[in-house]
Order: sequence, then C-alpha cells, then structure tokens
Amino acid sequence: MGENAAPGLISELKLAVPWGHITAKAWGSLQGPPVLCLHGWLDNANSFDRLIPLLPQDFYYVAMDFGGHGLSSHYSPGVPYYQQTFVSEIRRVVAALKWNQFSILGHSFGGIVGGMFSCIFPEMVNKLILLDSPLLLLESNEVENLLTYKRRAIEHMLQVEASQEPSSVLSLKQLLQRLLKTNSHLNEECGELLLQRGTTKVATGEGLRCPRPLYICNYSY
Repeated sequence: MGENAAPGLISELKLAVPWGHITAKAWGSLQGPPVLCLHGWLDNANSFDRLIPLLPQDFYYVAMDFGGHGLSSHYSPGVPYYQQTFVSEIRRVVAALKWNQFSILGHSFGGIVGGMFSCIFPEMVNKLILLDSPLLLLESNEVENLLTYKRRAIEHMLQVEASQEPSSVLSLKQLLQRLLKTNSHLNEECGELLLQRGTTKVATGEGLRCPRPLYICNYSY
C-alpha cells in the first residue's frame, strides 16, 4: 500500500467489465460478513476512508468506485450515466466477488442506487444502511412489474455477455433465415433491407459477418 493508504486497508481491487474495469478498496476480515459501500454522486471510494476504520473490523468492507468515478473506467463518450446502469454495476461487482448475500452501506446517491438494488434483488441484501440519502419512495400498482422488468433486463444483459461466442461467417441467406426466425414480425423484404446495413462483408467474400449477435436485434414497426 502507498503512504496515503487508509488505516486498516487490506487490498485494492480491480474488476474487469466490458468497458474497462471497476476499482474498489477492501477493509476488515475476508472471512467476515460482506458489506458493499457505495459512495455519493461525484465522490469515490475514498469517501469511506475515515469511517470504516471506526467500524467493527470483523466485517469485510468493499468500497467500489462507480463507473466514471475514482479510478474506475469511464464510459465511452456519449454514453449517459443512468441510475440503472449503476445498479447493474453493483450486480457485476458482487458476481465478481462471488457474494450471494451481503449488506449495503450507501452514502447520498450511493444510498439511492443501493436502495434500488435492494428492491430489485431483495434476496441478496441482508441489510441496507443509508447515510444522508433521501427515502426511496415507490408508488403505483406497476412498481412490482417495473422492478421485475429491471431485474430481468440486468440478468439478461449479463447472461448475453457471459455466453458470447466469436462471430461466425455466414452467407446472406443463412443470416436472413436466422433473423426471420428470431423476429417473426419481419417479412423477407424487411429482413434483407436491415441486413444491408446490419452485416459486414468479410475479406474472403464467402459470407457476411454480423457485427452484433442476431439474438439481441429486436425490431418493431
């Protein structure tokens, strides 16, 4: 650790994500109950440097830098920082840490994101501790459906990323058949029109390569 390391800090973590990496700091006992610490907007993991040394050290505290904060990778230019994106980051981090259940200590915006995560994945969160965070108010009869949708969206995204295979070279006819099979509302003419711009011809000239998996291409008219 460097000269400016926080008291009790045991390790710096660097977790791979599709756009780069997420960094985090860890304190306490590796064998202790895990606690994920979430900083506020435009803050970073150092927000907890003075607090965590004062807490019981028989817990395992991990303070992450949200994407675009601290030492974590920034998103690509033009990609907005949405609340649900940060919720997804939590899911990525705990998956990398192999945590099935943990507590959340969230400050300000980190508490809001942690609260949303707790609503979407309630079985994973033992305790939610909020510091200077506004109450998370959820109303309307659609709340349950909304949370279910958000959960499915996050889990599907992670499953797609985990199952990615190298792109295969197929003929235009083969690609059209796959596109129509997974998008039953398309006719052949529309499918051919989309593939004109949705495929890249390979150097061999023997087929076409789709720049993204067809199974995530969802078209609506």
